[in-house]
Amino acid sequence: MQLHFYKYQGTGNDFVMIDNRSETFPKEDTQLIARLCDRRFGIGADGLILLENDPETDFKMVYYNSDGNQSSMCGNGGRCLVAFAKQMEVIDNTTTFNAIDGLHHASVSDDGIVSLQMIDVVNIKKESDYTFLNTGSPHHVQIVEDLERFNVKDNGAAIRYGALYGKEGSNINFVKKIDDATFSLRTYERGVEDETLACGTGATAVAIAMNATGETNATSIDLNVEGGKLVVSFDKEGDQYTNVYLKGPAKFVFEGTIEI
Repeated sequence: MQLHFYKYQGTGNDFVMIDNRSETFPKEDTQLIARLCDRRFGIGADGLILLENDPETDFKMVYYNSDGNQSSMCGNGGRCLVAFAKQMEVIDNTTTFNAIDGLHHASVSDDGIVSLQMIDVVNIKKESDYTFLNTGSPHHVQIVEDLERFNVKDNGAAIRYGALYGKEGSNINFVKKIDDATFSLRTYERGVEDETLACGTGATAVAIAMNATGETNATSIDLNVEGGKLVVSFDKEGDQYTNVYLKGPAKFVFEGTIEI
């Protein structure tokens, strides 16, 4: 069987995109999904995303990590899917779509910047050496001094698989403050089990965590990720973060077919 696919990336976070509105993709075949995401034996990607019909919105997002398992929300994946939906003429420049964590609103500018509304955040666990919150996916946020030379893979895996988060684990973000409204981060993603060039829900978590812990008073924060730059903005009402938006580029890379 020939499978037609598209490849997108958002600040280096890359995804295999499949138009599954005909519902022909074998969604339960985790080995196939993992093989398609494999960088040596497949197409290569941090995850695979299905574009599906949804009775109440413009489309539905179904996201799989590169290990083949369906996962929680992916911010950069959501932004790339919006760009893909526009390419497929499912939407124009604005959309509402359904994902595993609920409804999302998004828009695409003429220069390819996708702005994606994320979920509201209320529960933030603040400890002396880290912050934990859920921005559609669970995220551990920790400030480190020498971010450039920090061993993200080993240290991230130790926390992800450690006693702190149990069997489910968490994504792990290491952060360095650049100025009052700019932070650099590197992320270890569960399901990929390695550092990725960017993580949208991670960037969102870092921005909110830095505000919640007093590292910044800004409500629009620039995030330097390994694959480029993202912006997270929000409104703060007491301890609740609302109107949370993740903004950045989402780019088509190539399309093709592969035998499955």
